[in-house]
This record gives sequence, structure tokens and C-alpha cells, in this order.
Amino acid sequence: MKTFVRYILMVAAVAVMAAAVAQAQPGRRFYVDAGWQFNGTPGNTFASSASGWGAYVEGGYYVLPRIAVGAFGSFNTNNDYVPRMTYFGEDGSALTSDMVNSIYQIPFGATLRYRLGWKEFQPYFQAKLGANYAEEYTYLPTMALKDSQWGFYVSPEIGFTWHPFHKSNFGFQLAAYYSYATNRSRAFGIDGINNVGFKLGVSF
Repeated sequence: MKTFVRYILMVAAVAVMAAAVAQAQPGRRFYVDAGWQFNGTPGNTFASSASGWGAYVEGGYYVLPRIAVGAFGSFNTNNDYVPRMTYFGEDGSALTSDMVNSIYQIPFGATLRYRLGWKEFQPYFQAKLGANYAEEYTYLPTMALKDSQWGFYVSPEIGFTWHPFHKSNFGFQLAAYYSYATNRSRAFGIDGINNVGFKLGVSF
């Protein structure tokens, strides 16, 4: 998975550099967005704390002046610290320890975007559909427990891109989103993963 994350970041860097070379007026037919992502996973008892350990890249092509199709990829890590306590096993054994619970996610797939304008300021609505790979960890002082699975991913998003420079398509992006993934882990008591957060990045 670390290799996959490096691949996402490498693709984002190449796309950003390529877009930066090709200067154009705001409103051209294609776009590339990339940046930082802040994500929370509410509604579960395993790891629900919000975290800024995330990044994203997405791109698309406007098949109509207001409608674009494209692709996206991102990753997030959410951690919860569990204070020291004693756990009892069915065989009468006991373990006293603190721990850290962690959910690591890599969603990717297709996007459909509708923008309300195509000048310098471009508000938009976006829907994402794809797959979500997730890993769950419980870190103890002397060992770690792990589970992983694939799930179906869907996400509505609202945001805007702002292109302040008249002769350049370089700009900034701010968006808020909700997503749901069907990942399930019997070992860690997870029945679907809710995500909510916001993105802050650059647009080309």
C-alpha cells in the first residue's frame, strides 16, 4: 500500500507539472486538482477521530461546458488512542495495555462534476463512485492486529475552484464532502465506513 500511495503522489506531481506548463484561460476543457485532505470517520467505535493525514488528486474533462467526467484517488489515516485497561479472555487470561486503533483508506474511481460557471470563480457539485481499500490496525506495545478488505465507495461533494490570474489556469480549490464505503470487518466491529471532511488544494 505504501507503493500505491507513492504512485498516487507521483501521478499527482506529474499531472501538476504538466498542467503548469500549459497556460490557458480559466474555463478550458480539462482540469487537474490536488492537495491536502482532512477526514473524519464518524459513526464507528473503532477509530472516529478526525485527522489531517490525507491527500488527494483528481482530474477530468468537460464533455459539455458545465459537465465533466474524470477520475480520482486519495488516501486517509484516522487514529484513536485507547487508554490503558485490562481485557479478559474466555480462557481466564488477562491483558493490561493501552493501544492505538487505526483505519487506513485508499478510495479511487470515477467522477461526475457539474460547475455553475466557467470564469475565474467556479462553484461545482461533484459525485464520486468507485472502490475503497481499507486496512484496520490495533497497535499494542508488543504486537499489532490487522484486517483488510475492499468495499464499494460513493461520495457527494460541493466546492469551488478560484482562478485569480487572468492569463493562467492556476488556481485554488476548497471543497467539503461526505462518503460511504461498504467495507466491513468482523474482527474490529466495523459495518461500513462513513467519512466526512474537507479538501484544500491547487487547481490547474
